[in-house]
Amino acid sequence: MSMVACQGATAPTPEPTTETAAEASPEVSPEASTEASPEASASPEATEEALNLEGSELVIYSGRNEELIGALIEEFEAESGIDVAVRYGDTAEMAATILEEGENSPADLFFAQDAGALGALAQEDRLQALPEEALSLVDARFHDPEGRWVGVSGRARVVVYNTEMMEESELPESILDFTDPQWKGQIGWAPTNGSFQAFVTALRISEGEDGARAWLEGILANEPKVYNNNIAVLEAVAAGEIQVGFINHYYLFRKLAEQGESFPARNHFFANGDIGGLINVAGIGMVDTATHQDAAQAFITFLLSAEAQEYFSAETKEYPLAMGVSADDMLPTLEELETPDIDLNALNDLAGTLDLLQDTGVLE
Repeated sequence: MSMVACQGATAPTPEPTTETAAEASPEVSPEASTEASPEASASPEATEEALNLEGSELVIYSGRNEELIGALIEEFEAESGIDVAVRYGDTAEMAATILEEGENSPADLFFAQDAGALGALAQEDRLQALPEEALSLVDARFHDPEGRWVGVSGRARVVVYNTEMMEESELPESILDFTDPQWKGQIGWAPTNGSFQAFVTALRISEGEDGARAWLEGILANEPKVYNNNIAVLEAVAAGEIQVGFINHYYLFRKLAEQGESFPARNHFFANGDIGGLINVAGIGMVDTATHQDAAQAFITFLLSAEAQEYFSAETKEYPLAMGVSADDMLPTLEELETPDIDLNALNDLAGTLDLLQDTGVLE
C-alpha cells in the first residue's frame, strides 16, 4: 500500500475542526479471513475477475485517518491482490481537492468521515451511481437516494450524563429542551468539533434557521462549558464538572472498555425521531472520473463485508451499516433507534452552519 500526504488544498467553505481518529485509533487490526480469500473460495467467474484486477492500482482519497482504516486497506490488498494508493487528509480538504482537480483527479474513491462531504461532491456531479448490489446491503436511511454514495459505519449523537449526579429519567425527551433554565451551568459541548457542526446543520434542516438560532441562543443562556472535543466533554461529565454533554455515542464505550462499568457516565439515546438522535455516517463514493472502477467496486464490497463491518463494530464501536451485521452488544440496535428523517446529503451546507454559529456567538 502506498500513501501520499495531503497537499494542502484550500476548501471552498470554512472547514470544521474535525475529531481526529487519533482519539479513537484502534490498536488491533482485523483478523485475516481465509474464507474470504479469492483463492480459497471464489467461483471460477469470480476468480477470473480477481485475476483481471491483479496488479491494478486503486487510488483512494480518505478523510478517515490511517490509524483507523489502514489495517482494513492492507487486508483488502492481501485478499484481492490489488495495490492501493491512499491519500489521507481532512475530509473537507479531500472533497475540495477532488473538486479542484476536476477531470484530472486521480482519485477513484472518496472515503469520507461524514455524509455532508459526500453530499457536496454529489451536488457537483462528481460521484457516479454505485451498483445496486452494494446499495442493497445498507438500509436506505444510510445511502444516497440516487445511489451515488453508501454509508459504511454510523455514529449516533447522544447526551452523556453523570450517573452519580442524576438518573436517566431526569433527562428531557428532546435535545431541544436543554434550553430550560434548570440546565444552567450543567451542559458541556464542543462547538468547534465537526460532529457537533454536522448536528447543527441537521438542526437547521429540522427546525429551520430561526429554530436553530433560538436553540443555540437558549443553550448559550444556560452558560454551557466549552471543550475542545468529545473526549474532553465525556471526561468532564465523568468528573462531575457538568451533568450532561453533547457527544457521539462511541466515546463512552471506549472508556467503559478501558475503565470498566464503574465509569460514572452513560449515554442517553433520543427516540421518536428527535434531532438529538441524528446518525451521521462515514461513507464512500466513486469519483466520476475513476479509471479503476472494477477495483473501486471491489473495495466498496469489501468494506460492506461481514469481516470489515465487524471490525468497525469491535474496534471503533461505530455502528456497522451492512444489514445482518450486529452492533456491539452494549448498543441499542439501529432498528430500535428511530432516527430523524434527514437527507444526509443536506448536511453539506457547512458554510451556513458556521455563519450561524459565529452570528450567535457560539464561535468567535
